Amino acid sequence: MDDIFADTNPCYIFCMRHAAGGIDVDATIINRVLLGFVLALIVFGLYKSGFSPGAVLQGLGRIIVEPDTLINDYFAHAGVGPAFVNAGLTSLAAWSILRASGALISGPAIAAIFTVAGFSLFGKNVFNIWPVIGGVALFSRISRRPLKENLIVALFGTALAPITSEFAFGLGIAAPWNILAGICAGLAAGFVLPAIARAALDFTRGYNLYNTGFAAGFVGTIVMSVLRAFDVSLTGEFAWAPSPAAETLPFLAPYFCAMIAVGLVEDRKAIASYRMILASSGRLVSDFARAYGIGATLMNMGIMGLACCAFMLAAGLDWNGPVLGGLFTIVGFSAFGKHPLNALPPMLGAAFAAVVSRYGLHAPASQLACLFVTTLAPISGAYGPFAGFIAGILHLTLVVNVGSLHGGLNLYNNGFSGGMVAGILVPILDWIKETRKHET
Repeated sequence: MDDIFADTNPCYIFCMRHAAGGIDVDATIINRVLLGFVLALIVFGLYKSGFSPGAVLQGLGRIIVEPDTLINDYFAHAGVGPAFVNAGLTSLAAWSILRASGALISGPAIAAIFTVAGFSLFGKNVFNIWPVIGGVALFSRISRRPLKENLIVALFGTALAPITSEFAFGLGIAAPWNILAGICAGLAAGFVLPAIARAALDFTRGYNLYNTGFAAGFVGTIVMSVLRAFDVSLTGEFAWAPSPAAETLPFLAPYFCAMIAVGLVEDRKAIASYRMILASSGRLVSDFARAYGIGATLMNMGIMGLACCAFMLAAGLDWNGPVLGGLFTIVGFSAFGKHPLNALPPMLGAAFAAVVSRYGLHAPASQLACLFVTTLAPISGAYGPFAGFIAGILHLTLVVNVGSLHGGLNLYNNGFSGGMVAGILVPILDWIKETRKHET
């Protein structure tokens, strides 16, 4: 994993060694924050379920047996409570694996756990994530490398969890062979993912934060193409619950405020370090926790959470599983590349494109794109807000179409689209930059 996210920018390395927090940022605090987040999800889910074990287990059962191709909102199938419990359990599993492996708990780990939690509201569950993780573990063993080097890819790689669910519950395979088929398909998808993720990073050059999502898009496309070649149809159905803000905002807003407060208490220099975060481009690898300290990182995560809540309210978005998945992903990646100055331009660009196009701002794909487009935050961070705005426009027009390639088997559809936008737009921006330099 270290070589996938190896940074070669001397300025960044200098900042990592000299900024607040330094190389040896206090992993104990990060672990406590992550465990607190996981437990908060479970407790909130139990509360929304009336603290009824029967209701939770029944909801989890529905979640597990549903084919999970995009978009499958667990709020619609099981309710808010079981969906949050599922998110808490899957992210607890991710946290436990990280601790057991001895992997460095820093920005990438924070982003991975928050992303797993977010997508466990609409696609990942306590059953379908394991085969993909097992496939990456098998790759590591055959490569004779420790699992911790590929563990972040494994956690992000659970974007391919719908492959497990579809083979197990969606293709009509008789029991118990359906479970075996699902496990084998997930293992195979996870096994090939690390190598593809390395190549994907070369193409996007670190300007698409959801790099594993870009790689997973190719795996999903191959699987979908094989199924179509044998005239096998997916059975997953679109599910989208129009949930109001009152369902979850009273839980989320205080949590984000608490993150800011903890950051300020933990590091007296958090505000000064936060200015350094705002000055960074966010290009991979931008590990804010290691570079600028956990105090400033928690501040950034809380501020981004509140800012996204304000955006969701202003835009009239739904507060359901998929949209909250976007919110959690943004908050997680606010430890790993995103901040208000580089994230807002692509969000505004995507929103503008949705409004002026035939798609509309309130279409499910548009709502998700307005949040997940922040995968392209490094473009505005490196090339300016106008470039980020254009990237957002391109992303919206592309993301509503690329899902048909993988048939929803890749949950990180916006990461797939973002990789294409970055791979095409960045060389053009570099050319413009060089041309202007020669003209002056």
